[in-house]
Amino acid sequence: MVDFTKRIIAPSVLAADWSRLAEDCSRAIRSGADWLHLDVMDGHFVDNISFGPNFIATIHRTNDIWLDVHLMISRPDHFLDRFVKAGADHLTVHVEAEHEVSKTLRRIREAGCTAGLAVNADTPFEAALPYLDQIDLFLVMTVHAGFGGQALIPETLLKVKAAQEYREKHGLKFHIEVDGGIYLHTLPAALEAGANAIVAGTALFGAADMAAEISRMRHL
Repeated sequence: MVDFTKRIIAPSVLAADWSRLAEDCSRAIRSGADWLHLDVMDGHFVDNISFGPNFIATIHRTNDIWLDVHLMISRPDHFLDRFVKAGADHLTVHVEAEHEVSKTLRRIREAGCTAGLAVNADTPFEAALPYLDQIDLFLVMTVHAGFGGQALIPETLLKVKAAQEYREKHGLKFHIEVDGGIYLHTLPAALEAGANAIVAGTALFGAADMAAEISRMRHL
């Protein structure tokens, strides 16, 4: 059962030191992370290339933590079995990608993972409405997808609020996750809008004391 009342802190591995991947992921776990967030980018859906299943399998082999895999790729339906095999616990796909969304979400759940749906910063909330009863997590991109270190776009939080209101009105149970531009000074607005799953990359892996930063985010 999804407990969306719990605040979840998910450091984004995109901002980790990949030359010390296992060690940096272990540091996040020791610092109190709930999940690790893994942004998979294919160079087509977004204008960047990150990593694939083997990278995720390496983290799975060397660390024991929930792997929150975000597929920013054109054909998530084609590749999802490889990410399940690599050790993903959760898979989020985009409503804008080239696939039958309901079918992909069903396949994710049938594979034993939880399923999420993401919308880009410029995509209206209404695009997700047909699928909100089929998901465990709704991800709102709070920056333009593709690169870390961007500033949060305040208007995107309107979709967070809309999702929170829709979930309450229809008695649904899914996490609301925000991804992009999350720091201590931007987190309060995201929390107030209704987010409970917090992705942060630079703010956490770039912190001098990650444990202290995670604690601050958890207790704001």
